[in-house]
Amino acid sequence: MAAASNNQQVDKKPASSAPAQDSKKKADNKEGNFFTRLFKRIGKAFYNMYHELKKVTWPTKSALINYSLVVLAFLIIMGVIIGLFDFGAGSLIKLITGTKGS
Repeated sequence: MAAASNNQQVDKKPASSAPAQDSKKKADNKEGNFFTRLFKRIGKAFYNMYHELKKVTWPTKSALINYSLVVLAFLIIMGVIIGLFDFGAGSLIKLITGTKGS
């Protein structure tokens, strides 16, 4: 038991140095005026975005054409299905209300 209490005492760090480091970090973050910091952050975001986009595996031209055709076919099929539902619902409403309008 005595050995465990000695290890605990060795692992403790002085608490007085931590607040001084935090205040120094806060002072570094306030360097420059608001607009300078704003544009630096915007620039850093674009810099990071550029480097992330370099990591992307882009599709080949044939794969891109294939994906585009699949999306176009899906849109046409869904348009026909939604059009049929719309026509059917409109016909049902006309049948229920008894109107013969266009």
